[in-house]
Amino acid sequence: QMRLVESGGGLVLAGGSLRLSCAASGRNLRNYAMGWFRQAPGKEREFVAAISWSGGNTYYADSVKGRFTISRDNAKNTVYLQMNSLKPEDTAVYYCAASNTIVVVTPSEAYDYWGQGTQVTVSS
Repeated sequence: QMRLVESGGGLVLAGGSLRLSCAASGRNLRNYAMGWFRQAPGKEREFVAAISWSGGNTYYADSVKGRFTISRDNAKNTVYLQMNSLKPEDTAVYYCAASNTIVVVTPSEAYDYWGQGTQVTVSS
């Protein structure tokens, strides 16, 4: 089993930045593609960003492209989401997830392990 723990969420003003971290334990992260998803109140969980096992390929939702950056440090078993130019509509619980594949994947159904989430609130 893999355990994922997110951190780094909080309250930030619009235009500000946050960096989320996702620390994995129980399995070696280098064997998994990783993704970030978010769920706002009253809305379905949506894809945000994904990264291949090596970090060589990334993919972003249109709504965050150019503002968010996903990265990983396999030596530290950790994945990151750098969020810049935050907007109130970015407010959500952010989840990291691991998929037992080496390529970038976007559907939530493709992910095998999920963290508990971290709250991000962007005030205007």
